[in-house]
Amino acid sequence: MGQNYEFTVPSRTIIGLISGTVYERNFNFGLTCTYVLFTFVLIDINSLAYSGYIKELGLTYGTFNISSGCNFAGLAIGCLLLIPCVHKYGRRPLYLISATLQLVCAIWWANFHRAGELITISFLAGIAGSVSEAIVIITVVDLFFVHQHARMNGIFIFMQSLGATGGPVIAGYIVVSLGWRWMWKIVAILVGVNLLFVLCFFEESKYTPTLVGHSASSKTTDFVEDKEKSGTTTEAQPVSSRVTVDVQRSRKSIRQRLAFVTKTDIPIFQHFYQPLIVLFSFPAVAFAALTYGSILSWFSANVSAGSYFLIANPYNFNAAQIGLFHLGGFAGTLLATLTAPPLIDWLIVRLAKRNEGIFEPEMRLWMMFPAAAINSAGLMLSGIGLAKGLHWAVLAVGNGIFGFGFIITADVALTYLTDSYPNILGDALIAVVFVRNGLAMVIRFSFTSWIYGMGIQNTFILIGVIAFITAILPVLLMIYGKRARVKTASKYKGFASRQQVARVS
Repeated sequence: MGQNYEFTVPSRTIIGLISGTVYERNFNFGLTCTYVLFTFVLIDINSLAYSGYIKELGLTYGTFNISSGCNFAGLAIGCLLLIPCVHKYGRRPLYLISATLQLVCAIWWANFHRAGELITISFLAGIAGSVSEAIVIITVVDLFFVHQHARMNGIFIFMQSLGATGGPVIAGYIVVSLGWRWMWKIVAILVGVNLLFVLCFFEESKYTPTLVGHSASSKTTDFVEDKEKSGTTTEAQPVSSRVTVDVQRSRKSIRQRLAFVTKTDIPIFQHFYQPLIVLFSFPAVAFAALTYGSILSWFSANVSAGSYFLIANPYNFNAAQIGLFHLGGFAGTLLATLTAPPLIDWLIVRLAKRNEGIFEPEMRLWMMFPAAAINSAGLMLSGIGLAKGLHWAVLAVGNGIFGFGFIITADVALTYLTDSYPNILGDALIAVVFVRNGLAMVIRFSFTSWIYGMGIQNTFILIGVIAFITAILPVLLMIYGKRARVKTASKYKGFASRQQVARVS
């Protein structure tokens, strides 16, 4: 027998698209970022047309809130229905379907006349955008290494924020200059261009093994190299495959990478119900769902309050001014994107070195503690400022502070999830995004009554407290998270074995 050396080889170094150049990977990721940008522009500029809806179509604020709630309902339902398909048919067809439906919605938005149409369009736009949050994170795991996840997820979250905060800035000027219908027409043009880029250049990143060599079944997913050493006999540990790979031959052709569908012969029915089981089976998934869902719910509530109160006394903002007001939040998210993800990646490398070179996903959670204070401070400053009629610059600073904390919170939650359970990420993200949009839908439907019942100041003080408590929950995972992962290891392997392929990284 030989001496056994065991090591893990990341799949992206040898298989499919990931064996391409850094330029190819970054270009593919750039296309996903552009897709995310226009997805959130489409979803979040509707409030800029609110006054135009009232004046031209006679719609009420109640109808506007219902349409917003239906948008979140579409985001939640669409995720459950569409994301499971990435396992069987690949990432590319989902991007194409989503971008096509977004184009249809933008054109319809520019030409609707009735309340029922607005509600229907909002629901369909939610379905179209539902895949953006989960499938992009799956693509990040496809394309990049663990130590790059926080940085890439940070860029993804920033593109979300750029669409949600930067999009309204430009849209506000378009509404004032050309009218709200032209706002949607211009968005339709941009979404159409994005669809063409995705159609022509986005390459499938799904892992479909095309290895050249021989393999033998066993129990783990590590590669093994045997060396003979005289006088020593060591029993080798069982492994799932002993593979000799020809790297060049494993590279897919351009036709394969741009195929409309990359189908694998696996059942996907289980992925329609497994997300809910995963949600309640793994603490890391529940944490990510609660944290990511709540922080985005407070973001939605903050935007809704600003759009509603800023058009009244003492502010009397028009659409362009409301759009410019979003620059505060944009500045906070931009600063956080430039500083927080690299800091998080640097931090985990330092902590891993101190831990004898062993990385633990819980190392990322240290950043949640400053984020908790930042989120609460920003939300309370914005809400109390609106209640007291403080200068708009104070409110903008509050939005910027919250935007900074928002990036840190969302990045840590999502990256902790990808590090903890990469092999069931599809099901886990469906659960996370479903909870996120479900919470946002409930908050949006009830927010007006909440404000009228408690007042804007007390409402945001309560929101700030809830945001703080939610963000410090990771202290439990820092104590018990590793033990929980050990206890759920067999269950995790069981769920992972039912995914489309076994990953080797």
